[in-house]
Amino acid sequence: MKIILTGATGMVGEGVLTECLLHPDVTSVIIVNRKQANKAHPKLKEIIHNDFHDLSPIEDQLSGYDACFFCLGVSSIGKKEPEYTQLTYDLTMSFARTLSQLNKNMVFCYVSGAGTDSSERGKLMWARVKGKTENDLMKLPFKDVYAFRPGFLIPSPGAQNVLPAYKYFAWAVPVLKLLAPGFIGSLKELGLAMINVTKNSYPDKVLDVKKIREIAGK
Repeated sequence: MKIILTGATGMVGEGVLTECLLHPDVTSVIIVNRKQANKAHPKLKEIIHNDFHDLSPIEDQLSGYDACFFCLGVSSIGKKEPEYTQLTYDLTMSFARTLSQLNKNMVFCYVSGAGTDSSERGKLMWARVKGKTENDLMKLPFKDVYAFRPGFLIPSPGAQNVLPAYKYFAWAVPVLKLLAPGFIGSLKELGLAMINVTKNSYPDKVLDVKKIREIAGK
């Protein structure tokens, strides 16, 4: 399978990319970034593109792909709803609309988050925006759309883009696994689950930690 991946310079995208490059069924990966990811692999190609709201300059390089693993995201901390909506909903939808026109048989995998609000009416701003993004992605003419809602993610071994907070809380991972197994998963599981739903359709389209782990093991 041929995959388009975003967010490769972040922790989640880097972890998912690692699984794609290791997997025998993935023949090629194209990563679309605003800055160099500093990755080299025979399967890998990189496009540097600044404006994710307008893909017209690179459209000719984005057709003929089986899946998009959309791992790009920003924190809502310190952001008002209009700014967060532009960086989350508007950007994602613009990118996805273009891909849906170029790749009718594409599977779109969107990294959302635990606690996302599908009703779009809850009190948490980020959860409403993520919920609207999930809901509207499902309406696009892809072969399939999956919203992945991971919780606390264990970084992949050797990862370069680990968030500082994860380094400080690494000691707590065994405790979290015991106390909240439904909230903690790994980037390996997330990457494998994305690959597996691309290979074989899964009935549920919104996937929590338990479902991600289940699909990753198939």
